[in-house]
Amino acid sequence: MSQTQILQKTPPKRILVVDDGPELAKALRMILSFGGGHRVDITKDAESALAQFEIGKYDLVITDLKLPQMNGFELASAIKQHSPDQHIILITGHADLIQWDAEQLSKIDLLMEKPFTFQQLQQALAKVFSVN
Repeated sequence: MSQTQILQKTPPKRILVVDDGPELAKALRMILSFGGGHRVDITKDAESALAQFEIGKYDLVITDLKLPQMNGFELASAIKQHSPDQHIILITGHADLIQWDAEQLSKIDLLMEKPFTFQQLQQALAKVFSVN
């Protein structure tokens, strides 16, 4: 099965990517849109994401943990406060350095550690959207 076929197992979704690193955000947009047919918007910080976020507009928010001013957990908490059913994937390169608590983890649907592969991204989407 090709990488495109793997990504296309998840029906097209509307996704907001929040990352202050433009390379990863652009790579995610390219993979998700060209490889999976998803519609992807990018913001560089949590404040911009909150300004752009509307309940029901996005099927998924993918956010980096380390963001300027407000981190990914704070963003997830703010989003879940207004939209408890919103799917959120948190990505980080520092999972082993963080003391995770139940409250923080309850604000996200999935934690992905960077770097991740194309297949791991597809598996994450399938898990969040329960695609078999």
